[in-house]
Amino acid sequence: MKVLITGGGGFIGHRLAHALLKRATLADANGQQAAITQIVLLDIGFPVAVDPRIKCVTGNLTDSALLDQIMGTDTASVFHLASVVSGGAEADFDLGYKVNLDGSRALLEACRRQARPPRYVFASSVAVFGGELPPVLDDSTTPNPQTSYGAQKVCCEYLTTDYTRKGFIDGRTMRLPTISVRAGKPNLAASSFASGIIREPLAGVVSLCPVSAQTSIWLLSPGKVVESFIHAHDLPSSAWGTNRVVNLPGNTASVGQMIDALRKIAGDQVANLVQMKPDARIQAIVESWPVRFTNARAQKLGFSADADVETIIRDYIREQGITV
Repeated sequence: MKVLITGGGGFIGHRLAHALLKRATLADANGQQAAITQIVLLDIGFPVAVDPRIKCVTGNLTDSALLDQIMGTDTASVFHLASVVSGGAEADFDLGYKVNLDGSRALLEACRRQARPPRYVFASSVAVFGGELPPVLDDSTTPNPQTSYGAQKVCCEYLTTDYTRKGFIDGRTMRLPTISVRAGKPNLAASSFASGIIREPLAGVVSLCPVSAQTSIWLLSPGKVVESFIHAHDLPSSAWGTNRVVNLPGNTASVGQMIDALRKIAGDQVANLVQMKPDARIQAIVESWPVRFTNARAQKLGFSADADVETIIRDYIREQGITV
């Protein structure tokens, strides 16, 4: 079985690839576990060392010829993670649509040219919601994005569903919460602070938080996200039915609660390295996102969240080998 991961040079793509290597199998078109014979990562760069068993291809989603070259006609599974992130898509309107929408359409067309419809897992976002929202969102809440990034994601959700309806792919879309704690360096995502206020202080570095302590976010750990990608892939098509989108479970936490949890785990000296530096642009983007969901459908499908914010932080500390 040949697997493609777009955005494979990123933190989550890299973790997903290694999780698949460790697992060694995925469900095939018939729902039977089949051996993974090749994993191909596509990204514009690979800043971290990649296992030699994985094929890395540097390139852009919008390059249809490159997509055909790396996919051939025998790609059985696609995990589509690549995107211009929220802050970047808002700052550069044309680039966001070129990569996030046009690039996704090019990838779907390459999938359409496979010998058999591949299983296709798309990483969407809770940024598809916005505007006048109920206090708690459920599975029937209508997307109403208030950012270009959110608009691009919801367009791709509809494309994934329609290509599935036509039999070109077997698509599954997950709306991801904010992912924390991401290892590595900050990126252009408006939600980057959600990792920075934990990661940087634990490294002894000051973290400048662009939003208020009262700002709440919907959180999920990297480990749970990777677990969810694989679970979404291996669910039988019949479990999804005609609704190919799921809101992933998460935890609601304010920035203040995250800092309090960090303080409890690592002490005042570490927690005091978080400093507030308001950024009205970032605050406005983050405030447009929902922070509370009921997740009846996700739970029925077998997805799960972390126990709490403390668990997320402790898992990061353990994985990184940090002493506190």
